[in-house]
Amino acid sequence: MAGLADLGRFSEPALHILISLASGPRHGYAMQDDIGELTGARPGPGTLYGAIRRLEEHAYIEALPEQDRRKPYRLTDTGRAALGAELQRMRSLAATGLRRLAVA
Repeated sequence: MAGLADLGRFSEPALHILISLASGPRHGYAMQDDIGELTGARPGPGTLYGAIRRLEEHAYIEALPEQDRRKPYRLTDTGRAALGAELQRMRSLAATGLRRLAVA
């Protein structure tokens, strides 16, 4: 698995999308709202759908059948694994940073 870094400038929005979908399927507008609540900044449609396209290309998420003209997405097993690995990497990085701050 290559990881989210392969998504280039969409890696942070991709992480937010994966976190949003971790609790269940959502359509784009619901993801925007959820990400806005999580981060304090609601992504614009270009950023959101650019990241969604890349996540689909990497098979981290998949589209579900449309519901009321809305297209929901869900995490795949590959996406769940990628999200878990990225969050573990971030946890390790944060722990190292906090230890270094305590020494300084």
